[in-house]
Amino acid sequence: MRMGHDFAPARAAAVHCPELTTRGPRPEETAALMAAWRRDLARLLADDLSGLLSGDRLDVNITEPEKLSGADALRRIGPLAANSLIRCGASGETALLSFDFATAIALTDRSFGGDGRVTGHVPEALPRSAALLVEETATMIAGAITTASFGDMPPPAGLASAGEVIVRSESAARLKPFPLDRETLFFVLEIANRQGSTWRAALAVAAERMARLLPGTGRRARPRGPRTPASGLAAPFGAMPLPLHVVLAEFDLSLARLQSLAPGDTIPLAMGRQVPLMAGETLVGHGAVGTAEDRMAIRLTRIPQSAQPAPSFQPEGVAP
Repeated sequence: MRMGHDFAPARAAAVHCPELTTRGPRPEETAALMAAWRRDLARLLADDLSGLLSGDRLDVNITEPEKLSGADALRRIGPLAANSLIRCGASGETALLSFDFATAIALTDRSFGGDGRVTGHVPEALPRSAALLVEETATMIAGAITTASFGDMPPPAGLASAGEVIVRSESAARLKPFPLDRETLFFVLEIANRQGSTWRAALAVAAERMARLLPGTGRRARPRGPRTPASGLAAPFGAMPLPLHVVLAEFDLSLARLQSLAPGDTIPLAMGRQVPLMAGETLVGHGAVGTAEDRMAIRLTRIPQSAQPAPSFQPEGVAP
């Protein structure tokens, strides 16, 4: 009798993806991770934003997230605000950061040495100085989110820094930050100084993206291959001339007044304590206007974190 048999499988064996076979964190674990992430982000923002707001000692609080649909989150922000679509971290997650116009102007006033009080006056359009400050603040917040979520993991290919502003708009809906019917987590960032001023911003993140931003939720680390330190000061780019300009003042004129201008007319200017130094549309730094050797000059007082060159050294004992 022949005892050997050849058996053929009736169908291919099932191969399950890791998302189906790996257990995610339990609700109580997710809540603990979220609370730790909020504390870490608040601490980082208190340090990072201090230099932007005249060296204030800041207290930052991030509220527990409110679960809303994407449409409800946009309604909460309103039709007109200083909105930034930011990109954070090694996986390039996006989020929506919004300041109302009154808060953006109050922050700008504080950055120039004013008291930074939020008033009820809301302009129809955001001044250029306030728009630049909002972009710089959003970039810092994107970097802080990246650090709170991923630590010192290097940015992905194509992302020059830890976080960045992708695009800004006064209409949050135009940025299309998340599907309108998807669950969205809505945070309020409360920033206060020791002089009694408080500024608030809204942070809205799609729930599935927030799950990837929380530390310890089973994300796979990106492979860290050998990296060659690069410097923007190296040839051939280091010798390229870049035209810079200083914005001394901005003002509004009616069309009728503009058409009636004639030689000899006087237009009063209100110059701030600090003026922005620009390369095209990019903010390079802030400085105070004065003189040097009988010539008008600007003394730099602050350089945005995103404009500072990255270090090109490798710490001793740490493999690239």
